Amino acid sequence: MVAPVIIKDLVEAASHCFANGIIPESLKESITVVLRKEGKKDYSLPGSYRPITLKNTLAKVLEKHVANIMLEAAEEHRLLPWNQMGARRKQLTLSVVGLLSSCV
Repeated sequence: MVAPVIIKDLVEAASHCFANGIIPESLKESITVVLRKEGKKDYSLPGSYRPITLKNTLAKVLEKHVANIMLEAAEEHRLLPWNQMGARRKQLTLSVVGLLSSCV
């Protein structure tokens, strides 16, 4: 619901960041929350906890946009090996199963 209201300013700010290679400090900030893992016997051990990092939502949107551009460029210029299945469009679990079956 907010997107139509802020999209113009967001695109302008993002374009400025990309054009100048500057990322505002506020987009680099995050908060880490440490949660207890259920069922652990000894909570004095670091492995009994799980850190969760909460990142700036705007930063996540910009990172996703850049990642999509990079993925498109990698696909277009055939920079990824043919058997790379993870993090690619149109490469499903069934693609991996098919590749594995044909190899076996």
